[in-house]
Amino acid sequence: MASLKSLSSPAALLLLLIALAVQTQLAHSQICTSQLNSLNVCAPFVVPGAPNTNPSTDCCNALGAVQHDCLCSTLQIAARLPSQCNLPPITCGN
Repeated sequence: MASLKSLSSPAALLLLLIALAVQTQLAHSQICTSQLNSLNVCAPFVVPGAPNTNPSTDCCNALGAVQHDCLCSTLQIAARLPSQCNLPPITCGN
């Protein structure tokens, strides 16, 4: 593998930018995972047949702390899972 000294400046800069982008994506992924884990306090309010469907203050605070793009990305991924598993799409009625 070539050393950075032997690479031209644009190539070295490109490698640095790619490394920074990967590091940023990994950090964002870890933050998102942590935020989603904090939503466990909401589980008692979303289980079908739950006696109390009004979320607690802890649940609302946890949901409010989740970044919008983290939650949206997670829901989009979850919506794609059935087709990736060769299952029919999930349709939910109101």
